[in-house]
Amino acid sequence: MLSHERVWAAIDALAARYSLSASGLARRAGLDSTAFNRSKRMSADGRPRWPSTESLAKIIEATGSTLDELFALIEGTQPATDRDALPRQASPVPLVGFAQAGAGGFFDDAGFPAGEGWDLIELPDRAPEGTYALGIQGDSMLPLYRHGDILIVDPNAPVHRGDRVVVKTTEGEVMAKVLERQTTKAIDLLSLNPEHENRTIPMREVDWVARVIWASQ
Repeated sequence: MLSHERVWAAIDALAARYSLSASGLARRAGLDSTAFNRSKRMSADGRPRWPSTESLAKIIEATGSTLDELFALIEGTQPATDRDALPRQASPVPLVGFAQAGAGGFFDDAGFPAGEGWDLIELPDRAPEGTYALGIQGDSMLPLYRHGDILIVDPNAPVHRGDRVVVKTTEGEVMAKVLERQTTKAIDLLSLNPEHENRTIPMREVDWVARVIWASQ
């Protein structure tokens, strides 16, 4: 039966298949990030609010699924956890330049790109929600990273000693380093380029730290 509850449950199930939250699915579909929030599913006077056919079409296009798959989820005839039935999908992620990364207003407090209108690049596999690409500019990260290389950054990934990380300071400086140690007081970073010194930065001066999960070289 086509019910308000089942339609929204199907949207949630489709998002889960692609390791997305409802807001992540909305962003991938080119919609406002709050479009699928639970608070938007009922009007102020308590009447059910249905997703538009345009929104459903954008969901299908963004995930590479089909109308049949969506209806199967609505009808409950296809398990929401049957992820092997779906083809592996490329993931479009925002591409941010280092100059943008250091400027104010381009990232939120958690280190995620803010706003819309970013250039996108396609990753060959499904990427964790919040992942973005950072374009290397200049030679400060030689010999490991060269001008034009792309770093894939996951702000949600836990960071450990020895990880390659991107760090942004409260002064707007952005750097790619190797994490040596992080305490509640300071973060110790090893330089990738021997011509650049290692850094110890007080945590009060650190805006965010994000792990590099892949690099094009």
